[in-house]
Amino acid sequence: MKKLLVIDDDEALRRLMRLEISDTYEVIDTGEPEHGLALALEHKPHAILLDLRMPKYSGYELCQTLTSFSRTHTIPVLIVSGESGGQTIDLCRQLGAVAYFQKPIDFNELKVSLGQLVTDQKDVPRGEVRVRLRVPLKLRAKDSSGNGFEETVTTENVSMNGFLCLCMMKIPLHSIVDIYTTAGNSEYVGKAEIVHTDEKPAPPHRYGCRFTEKTGPWVLQ
Repeated sequence: MKKLLVIDDDEALRRLMRLEISDTYEVIDTGEPEHGLALALEHKPHAILLDLRMPKYSGYELCQTLTSFSRTHTIPVLIVSGESGGQTIDLCRQLGAVAYFQKPIDFNELKVSLGQLVTDQKDVPRGEVRVRLRVPLKLRAKDSSGNGFEETVTTENVSMNGFLCLCMMKIPLHSIVDIYTTAGNSEYVGKAEIVHTDEKPAPPHRYGCRFTEKTGPWVLQ
């Protein structure tokens, strides 16, 4: 059974979470956010549900730690919070969260999102060190309708063999994308496979890309 880590100081919500999704996931939970990273390292969950406002610890800080640390960065972090507003959601996405759910939780929507993330996650290599770095790139690919397009994007993080970025176009999972640098003269880097997508209906879409071949310069060598 897939594992899910819930980090929230609201004990009633944690009980409700276990009640609603324990038929699908093994739920590990804690009301002490300072233990969140240790639990993630110990249990290696397939996804993490994280509250933002907790005593003694900021959920924002923990989100950034989980999405930046080399041993947890591939675990999808979903924010579950009573806070609303576009700025809060945008900040969480900048910190690496893949989804945002406002309390009270729509559990049907949450289950759909978890199902997509956990299914896609098997394709993401674990243990590869990622660096939070904004690198401008140009993507050439075909969208979900089969039409060719070209778009300039900026990475959220990079590794030796891939990167995470936002893109306005809808690209099917496992598509192959041509990657170019944009600094100075545009140079061809190679081809990358879309190994993760957030499956949002509206842009921007977040894509995890893994190189299938590198024939040009890359930021990490």
